[in-house]
Amino acid sequence: MADTPAPGSRLTRTQRLRALGPGLLFAGAAIGVSHLVQSTRAGALYGFGLVGVVLVAHASKYPGLSFGTRYTNATGYSLLEAYRRQGTWALVAFLVLTVGTMFTLVAAVSFLTGALLQQLVIRHIAPGLSLQWSAIVVLAIVGALLRGGGFRWLDRVLKTLLSTLAVLALGSTLVAATRVDWSTLSLWPPPRALADKAALGFVVALAGWMPAPLDISVWNSVWAQAHRSQRGRRASWAETKFDFNLGFALCVVLALCFVVLGAASYHERGIEPAAGGLAFSQQVIGMFTDALGPWAYPAVSICAFAVMFSTTLTVVDALPRVLTVMTERFSRPEDGGQSVVDHARSGRYWSWHAVLVAGTAVVLFAFVENLRQLVDLATTLSFLTTPVFAWLNHRAILGDEVEDAFRPSSAMVAFSLSCVVVLAAFSLFFLYFRFVL
Repeated sequence: MADTPAPGSRLTRTQRLRALGPGLLFAGAAIGVSHLVQSTRAGALYGFGLVGVVLVAHASKYPGLSFGTRYTNATGYSLLEAYRRQGTWALVAFLVLTVGTMFTLVAAVSFLTGALLQQLVIRHIAPGLSLQWSAIVVLAIVGALLRGGGFRWLDRVLKTLLSTLAVLALGSTLVAATRVDWSTLSLWPPPRALADKAALGFVVALAGWMPAPLDISVWNSVWAQAHRSQRGRRASWAETKFDFNLGFALCVVLALCFVVLGAASYHERGIEPAAGGLAFSQQVIGMFTDALGPWAYPAVSICAFAVMFSTTLTVVDALPRVLTVMTERFSRPEDGGQSVVDHARSGRYWSWHAVLVAGTAVVLFAFVENLRQLVDLATTLSFLTTPVFAWLNHRAILGDEVEDAFRPSSAMVAFSLSCVVVLAAFSLFFLYFRFVL
């Protein structure tokens, strides 16, 4: 096709816009609990003391996260096919992690999204509706969008939501940055962040989902297949690199923005972040309007809702999509032609969607008082399994089936290996501190 870039060529502006897809979906899924909640709490509790943790968490996961779309655009296969080729145990490990965290993950993101929707709309039209039912309303809206438009709707809605969020967050941060104490800036966590198991648990939760769990690389891989289905061709290496790097850079910048906003609105004033979903959503809106002024309340409310709705939308799409592909990999190898199939149109996708929503509803209504503990458990599990999936992704991108144009340079290979070692060391340190000391 005429818009396919030649190897090594620079992308035109039109080609860059058309390349946007899986990378922004990755950003939409990542910029949620990890940013809006964890980054804000980090700034509120420690000022800029955990900036180093935020940066190291991003850097150490970059190779493993980036290999998802790289592998798929190189081979036409999903990353789950690469796992199957490395052994059934790899698929089983991914299945255990996915099933063990998916209900809690969706419950957490839909609960906070529901709290924001209640603050924005529902309290005016149905003031007696509980937060749990507000979350169910969010899931219903998400299901309708996905049912109506599949990947095409997902792709378009996310681009709008993330653009709105980025503009408002950057504007708020520039204002807030002028009235914070930068002396707390540190690349090493302050002693009190490692003083006890509770404090360390927060640092682990921050790093575990910052910018996202590494299993999201598999989500990105199947999104790359759907993107290829939509466009009718695979992305070139130049397009793959631009798309992912833009999404990843957005994650880094917005994580730091929320740290600044948390520090300015709470840490500087000695205010503790609220534990409840509705109270915290009010605080989040408050920290934006505190920076920009009361006039910004409507836009800020929409922005806060947009970031969480985008996360809910991408997560609720990704999990059934991935589970559909994964169950097929247990029975047979992947056909390269599957890269031109949008799995959201299949009956199996919607069967998994129903299971996901039902399990999420159980967590929302039966375990909502323990939701914060469940989230910490899910983030800890993601943190501990990160080195395993970093290693699997490292091996995948070096497979014989990967074209030379998509294979990483020797420097990237060395960086990827060093990241696996760092992530494994962090996991062992946490286990030692948590269960031995």
